[in-house]
Amino acid sequence: MMGTSQLVAIRRETVDIQEIVERQLTNNWIHGMLSGSMREGFRLNGSDKDFMYWPNDHRVIMDMSQSEYYNTASTTLILSDSSESPPGFTLLQLLTPTEITEVQSACVRMNGRVYISSFIHSELTCSVVVPNSTVHGPCGSGNVEGLEYDNAHCFACDFWPTPASLWIDRCHLWPGPEVVEDIVRNGCHVVAIGHPLGPHKNEEWRLSFSRAEYKLVYSMNHSQFLTYGLLKIFL
Repeated sequence: MMGTSQLVAIRRETVDIQEIVERQLTNNWIHGMLSGSMREGFRLNGSDKDFMYWPNDHRVIMDMSQSEYYNTASTTLILSDSSESPPGFTLLQLLTPTEITEVQSACVRMNGRVYISSFIHSELTCSVVVPNSTVHGPCGSGNVEGLEYDNAHCFACDFWPTPASLWIDRCHLWPGPEVVEDIVRNGCHVVAIGHPLGPHKNEEWRLSFSRAEYKLVYSMNHSQFLTYGLLKIFL
């Protein structure tokens, strides 16, 4: 039902190759990533397709010192400001100009600073990939030929967030240190949805660890993978 270890490996490799080809076709300007169950290697009845898209020339930094790693002439920098947000959520302050119309139009001014509104951004981008999509959480959602999809337009961060550093210290037996290093080195994403009880619900963004999640699943042996699949079905 969930496939042999060889079949699961083929599914994952096919997705990896497809993403490499698609990035070449877009001249590496926009990055796309399949996430969720299909990325993990499942092909379960009723599963939808979850995609994440982010502009490669926009980067979120966790503090100002990290700006030195970027050429601001070619990269738009966005500062994560979680000082007033619940854990796992943050405001995004635009530090340098952007040429993306949807980002420009989503900017709001608070306390003399320019922030990107998650609510406005999701409204503007929900139908970019598939016309007539509807906003569902941080995604533009719909149904194409019987297959449901969720497209999340987000921003990438090359750094592991400080509040999540405790997770690194908990990884003693699983996953292995090389997996942990790979996950931390690849950072995280921020998706356009605020905490429903947060002080800035329409402006806040949520930290997303979708890449870390599928890397963790990739590190499972096949028996663990099948057990994880059964839990998905039951829950």
